[in-house]
Amino acid sequence: MGEQVSIASEATAAPNQLQTALRQGLDNLSRNQVVTFTQYTKQTVAQDGYVFWVKSSTTLAAKGSLHYGTERDQSEDQTAGINSVIFTSESEVTAFNSVGAGILWIASFPVEGGGTLYIAFSGRGSFYEQAGLWHYTGFAVYPAMQSQLINTASDLPSGPIVSNSGPIFLSAAASIASLPGSQASTYPAYLSYLLPENITPPYISVHVEPGMTESVQQFPRYEWSQKTGSGPYQVPDTQLMRDHVTLTLYGMNNAQARQWLSGLIIYTLATGNFGFMTAPAIQDEKRAQPEIAALAMKKSITFDASYFQGTADAITRQLILSASVSFQIEGIS
Repeated sequence: MGEQVSIASEATAAPNQLQTALRQGLDNLSRNQVVTFTQYTKQTVAQDGYVFWVKSSTTLAAKGSLHYGTERDQSEDQTAGINSVIFTSESEVTAFNSVGAGILWIASFPVEGGGTLYIAFSGRGSFYEQAGLWHYTGFAVYPAMQSQLINTASDLPSGPIVSNSGPIFLSAAASIASLPGSQASTYPAYLSYLLPENITPPYISVHVEPGMTESVQQFPRYEWSQKTGSGPYQVPDTQLMRDHVTLTLYGMNNAQARQWLSGLIIYTLATGNFGFMTAPAIQDEKRAQPEIAALAMKKSITFDASYFQGTADAITRQLILSASVSFQIEGIS
């Protein structure tokens, strides 16, 4: 049986005349609507830091008015309805404030014509205390992102998601301090766009430019070996690839950044996991905040890297035999 949590901290003062009128209008408009939210907890894939949200049994029921607008978006890889959502509540939903701690509240909301919107909020609109209404805004989870919402932790993938060199640099960041000859310190590293919320320096962001991954080797090299029984063929492959990588360093001074780059070079020589195809150089970046009239300690290291790309998934015999293009691989056509 799931846990039910309180939606809000109720105001101790009696509502004023304006608040009473607005709340009455809200109840009439929404017909005393109650929206049930389910708590999801953040889980990451250890190999590359990819983020998933796992459903829990904890729910909350929030009274208020929920309405949405839909705009169709057509792009190269999808046609989707983008739903912007506003939820207006008579009380502050304090549970939403825990989002930064790896918790997310998502509502399932049926729509006309069939289908379900999965709703999460990314912001709170302008709050006017005298009105006593809270406005939460966001977008329904995009169809392409719904695979990141899973029912149980057992549904988490067992291997890395990305196919580029990103996980190599996450591994390097975790190990270069222990390599012989390295004077680098250990700093947490994350794939770009997957950094935890509101983390403070020092840390490293690893960005592999998506449109610049290219093959150096003409075709993958497959290692063919048949499993016993009637199961699929396991076909590990390797292919020499090239990535354009930007490492962003926050909170490091000149000496620390140079020591870290030196450690990364030692890592390539010690492991052979990747190679430099262009010379890396430390660059100072300018990130300012006018409120404190200061610059962040931000540096970047940009270079092209070579590495072998492999797959973690099996290629079934049926897929191999049904391929529309055939070519010779080590004597097998």
